Amino acid sequence: MKIGAKKAIIIGATGLVGLALIEQLQSSDDFESITVVVRKKTDKLDAYTKVTQFVLEDFLLLNDEDVNGFTHAFSCLGSTIKQAGSKDKFYAIDYEINAHFADLIQDKNIHLLIVSALGANANSPIFYNKVKGQLEDYLKKLSIYKLSIFQPSLLIGKRSEVRLLEDTAQTLFKLVEKTWTKPFKYKPISAEQLAHTMVIAAQTQTAAFKLYDNLAIQQTQ
Repeated sequence: MKIGAKKAIIIGATGLVGLALIEQLQSSDDFESITVVVRKKTDKLDAYTKVTQFVLEDFLLLNDEDVNGFTHAFSCLGSTIKQAGSKDKFYAIDYEINAHFADLIQDKNIHLLIVSALGANANSPIFYNKVKGQLEDYLKKLSIYKLSIFQPSLLIGKRSEVRLLEDTAQTLFKLVEKTWTKPFKYKPISAEQLAHTMVIAAQTQTAAFKLYDNLAIQQTQ
């Protein structure tokens, strides 16, 4: 490995943001390898020469040895209550797996970059936002070498699964996006823009912790 070369491990790699992130890491000279943790092998990932697929049916089985040797750990893992099937299942995905991933990274020289959501707040009456906020609060208490949290608004892009509310919102956004030329707090962003911001953060962040809100994501060049 060349001096300074970066090695990434990703959970949530097959979703909208995860695939956009892989695309950008693949084309980055700074990253020499990308390990993606998947529940089953995905043929589409074979097209990326830097990618190695680590098949693991239960992400909670990830252990310390599995994350050793990486410089950056990315989590694009997230669901919705409808997609997960219940509040308990949503919590198991969005909180428990992400918290476990972060636990393994503690006290290692690994930069953790994780996708949260605009509105994340542990005291929110909205369950989705509450869980996201609880996770953020938990991450901040850990001994993580470097932490980046990203809070996007509605994400624009073609998902592999149907999300009716988001698909409807995307359709409406496309009708008015030409009038939304300036950044503003709730403006939807593309998965590619979020992935781009994550890669820039991985390359340039020096602070031990940084929160990238939706405005910051929009403005990243």
